[in-house]
Amino acid sequence: MSGSTQDVVDMATRGLDLSGNALPSFDAPISEPSGVSPLRRPGSVRRTMTIDATWPGGGQGVGRFTGVCRDVFTDLSGGAPQEIEKASIEVMVRDRLLEQASCVPAHPAIGQLVGARAGGQSRSVIGAALPEEKRRAAPLYLLLDDLAGASLVAQWAWALNSPIWEHLGEEERKAKRAGMVGVCMGLRPGSDAMGPDGVPMDGRNTSEVGPLINPHDPDGWHPLQEYDELNFRRARRIDVWREGDLLHINSFFQDSACEPGMKNRLAVHEYLIEATVDWHSGCLLDISARPGTLPYADCRAAPVNLTHLIGEPLAGFREKVLLTLPRTAGCTHLNDMMRALAEVPALAEHLPQDRNVG
Repeated sequence: MSGSTQDVVDMATRGLDLSGNALPSFDAPISEPSGVSPLRRPGSVRRTMTIDATWPGGGQGVGRFTGVCRDVFTDLSGGAPQEIEKASIEVMVRDRLLEQASCVPAHPAIGQLVGARAGGQSRSVIGAALPEEKRRAAPLYLLLDDLAGASLVAQWAWALNSPIWEHLGEEERKAKRAGMVGVCMGLRPGSDAMGPDGVPMDGRNTSEVGPLINPHDPDGWHPLQEYDELNFRRARRIDVWREGDLLHINSFFQDSACEPGMKNRLAVHEYLIEATVDWHSGCLLDISARPGTLPYADCRAAPVNLTHLIGEPLAGFREKVLLTLPRTAGCTHLNDMMRALAEVPALAEHLPQDRNVG
């Protein structure tokens, strides 16, 4: 579809997808978690990433975000994973403003992030400060880029048990929720998320979810931290393998939170993507997205517009996704997941190059 960003946004507000067809409707939010991760496939590359947030000040608004991203290769024998690269970060965030930042391995430009606001501003700073990490789709780049989305959704977890949120008056809460209108398809004007006053309702669907690590493949993820305090976690997994002239992708995304005393985590966003890419051109051939947990019923319509990315080269997805699926034309979190597919060509460089292997 061609047209201005406003034209694209207006289509969803009118209940239409980008092809001009009626958006699918659903009676209720979805709560069908994906469960444990699949076993690592022989001859594949896997990237796993987590960003965890805690609030050392007891919910006073300053969050500590710690992240780990690891790339591994599994050879054709299906044995233990062989580490390709790994990075970790620790960032202190106040009201989405980055106050402190460090990483391992150390990087001389990490200090340039301090003072940036998580979101478009921080992504611009990261792209300028770490151009080589962006070019080669390094684990450090994904961690820093994903602070934008993780710090936004972490506010949901913080509000679960924050004395500040608990003491806000109804009008103050409403004002904060009103700022979310129109940011995505699920929060478009007129969606089921909106109350009679046109403001998102205070409450959203969640699902209890179990561990991500498959008990039959404990090395399938990097070690995950356990907490005895309120915490938020954004988790990603991308599996990539080759079959002939096709590159296959199986990708998972989850935002969740946990409080002391809870047996299981609560997920608020979860998607599973399967995609096929032309090995030679790097262009997307086919894609499907299955939501596992989403906060509102109308969120479930967001995957319908993904077909408008078919034929596009994955390497340009970090920019192309935002141009094609802005605001109410997509889901913020599904878009983040799609943008991360820009790193698949770099991951695929570690696969066997024989077209008959896979």
